[in-house]
Amino acid sequence: MNAVRERLKEKKRVVIKIGSSSLTHKETGNLDLIKLEILVREISDLRNQGIDVVLVSSGAIMVGSRTLGYDRKPATLSEKQACAAIGQAKLMMIYQKLFSEYNQVAGQILMTKSIMLHSANRKNARNTFCQLLSMGAIPIVNENDTISTHEIQFGDNDTLSAVVAALIGADLLILLSDIDGLFTDDPHQNPDARFIDVVEKLDDRMRQMGKDTPGSSVGTGGMATKLKAAQLAVNAGADMVIANGSDFHVIHKIMQGRNHGTLFLADPKEEFYLLDYIKSTS
Repeated sequence: MNAVRERLKEKKRVVIKIGSSSLTHKETGNLDLIKLEILVREISDLRNQGIDVVLVSSGAIMVGSRTLGYDRKPATLSEKQACAAIGQAKLMMIYQKLFSEYNQVAGQILMTKSIMLHSANRKNARNTFCQLLSMGAIPIVNENDTISTHEIQFGDNDTLSAVVAALIGADLLILLSDIDGLFTDDPHQNPDARFIDVVEKLDDRMRQMGKDTPGSSVGTGGMATKLKAAQLAVNAGADMVIANGSDFHVIHKIMQGRNHGTLFLADPKEEFYLLDYIKSTS
């Protein structure tokens, strides 16, 4: 399967999704600034190679809640929205400061499902992404949690990152979280669960593997959301990798074709239409 991984070296437009659990110290829930600096350096080096990179970053609600002194995850919608309003600005400020140290420019894009459901807004969003990338900037994306309600939200950044990958024609999506990849069963509960290196075709049996795997106490997406993201990404024509975000150096290792994470091979569908997928999740 190494030959399959080799083609990752040729990718030119990459979406990288980072989960909240990969950005924080487990003991306190506060931002892990050393890891953030490594993430920024990894992405900056990809840009130096001429690769377009979009970062889908969780963490706004978490950062806002810690800033406000919460010792728990906000429970109500209004609490989450207030924490997001504070945390998104703070998180973006940190990203821009770090990226500027590597002579990179980061821009913020906040998304809601309603943007993608409206044809003119969807086209404008695509144009904004493409313009930023053509200017050499790094779009940093999150759901607009400050105004999103249940009816207009994607719900998790796994789904959002796959939607972004399909929207901009990315050829690779990397999901980094607190799991190594796809297993035949939940490895936390079944010690005999086997790691799956490459998925050539997503079928019902594969999708069943993620049905009961919960997300972390910090993040929102378990394996089920990642497999749904994989279905969207591969049908749109992108390869996808699920890998462990405990060490962000894994990004350049994946891009070099090394054997990290589970690789889902692109399976483009001629009948694929992004709007149909988004409507199906409403």
